[in-house]
Amino acid sequence: MIAGTATNGVEAIDQVKALTPDAITLDVEMPTMNGIVALQKIKEQYSTPVIMLSSLTEEGRQETISALENGAFDFVCKPSPSGGNQDIHQVGQMLHEKLHAAIQAEERRQVLHKLEQELKEKQALATETMSKRVAASREADAKRGSKVLKPEAKRSREALTSKYNSSKVKGPVEDNNRQDQSLKESKRILSNRSSSTIKEPSNKPEKRTLPLKKDHFQSAVSIEKPVPVEAPSYLVDRNKESRGTTFQDLVAIGTSTGGPRALKALLSELPGNLEAPVVIVQHMPPNFTRSLAQRLNSYSELEVKEAEDGDVLRAGCAYLAPGGQHMGIVRDHRGNYVIALNRDEPCSGHRPSVDKLFDSLLPLNKLERHLVLLTGMGSDGAKMMKKLYDHGVHSTFIESEHTCVVYGMPRAAMELGCVTHVAPIQSMAEQIVQAIHKD
Repeated sequence: MIAGTATNGVEAIDQVKALTPDAITLDVEMPTMNGIVALQKIKEQYSTPVIMLSSLTEEGRQETISALENGAFDFVCKPSPSGGNQDIHQVGQMLHEKLHAAIQAEERRQVLHKLEQELKEKQALATETMSKRVAASREADAKRGSKVLKPEAKRSREALTSKYNSSKVKGPVEDNNRQDQSLKESKRILSNRSSSTIKEPSNKPEKRTLPLKKDHFQSAVSIEKPVPVEAPSYLVDRNKESRGTTFQDLVAIGTSTGGPRALKALLSELPGNLEAPVVIVQHMPPNFTRSLAQRLNSYSELEVKEAEDGDVLRAGCAYLAPGGQHMGIVRDHRGNYVIALNRDEPCSGHRPSVDKLFDSLLPLNKLERHLVLLTGMGSDGAKMMKKLYDHGVHSTFIESEHTCVVYGMPRAAMELGCVTHVAPIQSMAEQIVQAIHKD
């Protein structure tokens, strides 16, 4: 049911405040306040999922990618005679499906948030209970240690104390006073003598300076100014020209809804001289993938580009499958690993498909293959991850439910029992690097 409408971004914000809808659609291009600014203001106060309506213009594509980075759940392309889906009914059906998925995802997020809050409350209660028990135990120990002595024991202790105090000798104290006065007099006399021949006594030990040999000197310098330790090779940046075609590892990533934001978080943390190429399938229409690749390239030390047929894979580069085409990896006659694109039928409704990419990796058993599934609806990629796992690929990663926009694709892989690493998106890059550079 449609709760309300707005003609510009300002009205949209007012309507959200007044109606608290389950989901929102925003046009990227609106008067007074555009959809990007309205989205940012809505997300500052509400977790309500937002679907963007995008045009196919270059500006529209760039703004749509920006909206996805700023928290939009997903987007739908508006009908256009110059391209895209021209069937308004099909666009409406797609919008309905994505709104339904967005509402379900938000409901799931709220359930997880509630469970987390309950867990925190239980942990806090357990901590408080333990603290009270510890305090009570200490109080009981203190009471046991301070029991009142019996009268005869008390009198005996007082007698011993009195005897000890009366037996103290006061002479040495007086002797010390006289010694102090004598010392002061000696200092007064010595002060009249030449300070160059006689030094005032000091209680501090004499500081001796020993000559240092050359190796001693070098050792002393190394303590004050530590010699820098050379960083591991994979953490040292190098020029893009030196990115090589010889490598032993390959990272393959699949993602869908919520992917642009997840890819930004992941690729911006991978080192620029990663000793492996990265190949990526993101469910997205044609033309949008080029804008996304350009955007990711500006954030990442990796060289990120939209893949082209025949591209030779290079370590430290990331290749994003173009929208509307499947991407696979093959070996050419020279032994290089290259990109192979095709327009075969969609796989499970997707083109590009993660399953198609993973399937192409099956014969490449000379490479250490690292498979990654990030946030996304459906189960694309899970089936072929399982097949590769059964063939010995045991470096498989999924994004944890806590950070997924939609825990669909990762959950499908988890249910198939082919996952070796589960990580929030913030630490995914670190785990991938560790897997590549393991001893």
